[in-house]
Amino acid sequence: MKAEFVISAAGKEQWPDSALPEVVVVGRSNVGKSSFINALTNRKRLAYVGNTPGKTRLINFFQIDDAWMLVDVPGYGYAKMSKAMLKKMGELMEEYFSGRKVLALAIQLVDARHDPTHDDMDMIEYFKALGIPILLVATKIDKVPKTKRIKALKNLSSKLQLPLSEIYGISSTEKLGLDEVYQAIQKKIL
Repeated sequence: MKAEFVISAAGKEQWPDSALPEVVVVGRSNVGKSSFINALTNRKRLAYVGNTPGKTRLINFFQIDDAWMLVDVPGYGYAKMSKAMLKKMGELMEEYFSGRKVLALAIQLVDARHDPTHDDMDMIEYFKALGIPILLVATKIDKVPKTKRIKALKNLSSKLQLPLSEIYGISSTEKLGLDEVYQAIQKKIL
């Protein structure tokens, strides 16, 4: 897979002028978005992985295989931010989600070990309301005992009211499930 960084955008005026379909990656600040992006693209440092969650403040665009864009937005649910900064980031993401015509797919990341949060459920409902297709990626599946993985995915399916066939358990460290996610993205956007 060919993957290259395009731009970090602080606002609409900096979004790439491109007709390529975009796949946005969303999730809580500590769910492993940067690790997922790096593992999916098989690049160690394409997306910055910080020691503390909530470091992404801009919308990052990565061009994949010259065919589509992978978009990393700030994580949600991390409280160590001023109210003004939270408001600014909320407005930035609202503008992107509702105004980006080439947005073709949302990849919602949740932690496979835990029930989805209210924020996770709100994001799923938001994408459904906008008519944006969703792939649910359950990260850190390697930390769930093998005998309990299907149960964990079924739990997410039930709680988020998404078909089990649209839910992928992955491990960024063990490279589990990433090929399946890549193939699902290809099917959805091409």
